[in-house]
Amino acid sequence: MNLRQIEVLRTVIKCKTTVQAGRELGMSQPAVSNALKHLESQLGFPLFERVNNRLFTTEQARQLYAESEPLFENYKVFSERLEDLKLGRSESLRAYSSPPLGHSLIPLAMQRFFGRHKGVRTFYEIATFSQVLQNVDSGMADLGFVVGEVDETAFEVEQLFSQPIVCVMPPDSPLAELAVVRPWDLVGQPLISLDRNTGMGKTLRAAFQQEGAPLDFVAETRYCNTACILVQNKVGVAVVDALSAAAAMGESLVVRPFEPAHILTASAIYSKRRMLSKPATAFLREVRRSALDMSDRLSLGQDNAC
Repeated sequence: MNLRQIEVLRTVIKCKTTVQAGRELGMSQPAVSNALKHLESQLGFPLFERVNNRLFTTEQARQLYAESEPLFENYKVFSERLEDLKLGRSESLRAYSSPPLGHSLIPLAMQRFFGRHKGVRTFYEIATFSQVLQNVDSGMADLGFVVGEVDETAFEVEQLFSQPIVCVMPPDSPLAELAVVRPWDLVGQPLISLDRNTGMGKTLRAAFQQEGAPLDFVAETRYCNTACILVQNKVGVAVVDALSAAAAMGESLVVRPFEPAHILTASAIYSKRRMLSKPATAFLREVRRSALDMSDRLSLGQDNAC
């Protein structure tokens, strides 16, 4: 199974018809259909079920599509860097960040970076914690920025700052009268929980278990910034990382310390196998400066919350 065959398969899955896939690939519809039949014959199992002239992907096709995603992302990075070399653009930067840093610290650092470094071609994306680790490990990203524990045997890890998790609520919530919020204070409140498979979701459940409090919620979401938006719209209250709370802070959001306390660390990560490029080194320098400013802002916010 070669790269072109995988590309044909992925395009048909995305387009849902061989006609549209042919337009995308610059191939005729019969050529696309023949390519699929040849691939199915080569693999020995069907990739599509054909019902009333419509294509429905099989489980095997969906697995191949998912498994091929990193391969095509790497190929995309390779193609872009090859194009940069052809055009004489030797300086480029690729960075990925998880949402807490991606919506706060990194844009601030990027503003400063572009003010000092003109002409650097930059690709920046916000992704899940695991995706950031995967992209740095595979070489798709020069730098990654995450909040949470990282295996220091697998990556170079530079801690930027640490902050405790907090509770956020609308101004008219009864919790706003408290100096500190604990799990039992949240029982009976419309709690917006974090996805149980995320770091924050696991931390929240551990805190409730430690206090012996039942965890019930009206909504569950993957990202802390989404939880903050829901709180701002008076859907409920939430326990989030301090960065997400700071990014959403305003008249529609009140922040209080949460106990039992749990400290989250923000870190920059990069590969142990590759040296940082000059643009990546310069950008990391701006991130460090911005992290100092952000740490001061978060500490001030915590003082005001108390």
